[in-house]
Amino acid sequence: MSEIAGTSNGVRPTAVGHQATEPGAPEPAHESYAFACMRCGHGWEQSYEIQHFTDVEGRPFVVYYADGERVPSPLTHPTCLNCGGHAVRIMRSGQVSRIAGVLHQYAKTAAPATDQAPAGALRAGATGPGEAGARAAKGSAEGGEESRPHHWHLSDLLHPFHRK
Repeated sequence: MSEIAGTSNGVRPTAVGHQATEPGAPEPAHESYAFACMRCGHGWEQSYEIQHFTDVEGRPFVVYYADGERVPSPLTHPTCLNCGGHAVRIMRSGQVSRIAGVLHQYAKTAAPATDQAPAGALRAGATGPGEAGARAAKGSAEGGEESRPHHWHLSDLLHPFHRK
């Protein structure tokens, strides 16, 4: 009802709908999406079961289920699982796992970031691996390209998704 008694504002109460069970009605759809939070950089993938319903006035609507639990639409209300932020990029499925694979491969091929010097790297005057590590840190602070772990930024992680 509107503020004037007896008149309608066009909004009717929404009754609980029924599943579209008409002949030829589609089965629940299954879709997967990849997400990346623009706030904290967290990435994840989620599969959804999408059930189509019809309300009492014949208008279709959908309900999303993730792991058997009803969830808000990931397309209209994406929320980061890590920080709760809503600045979330939605991508096709497989994007996060592909980047995780690239990062995993990089971690396997990169030199380990330890204080231990590689074999044969101990030079005269150095008393142990701690001093060699300090020298490497000093060299990188002076602009040298000594082994130093790469500091990842969100833009580094999203670079493979950039369209050319």
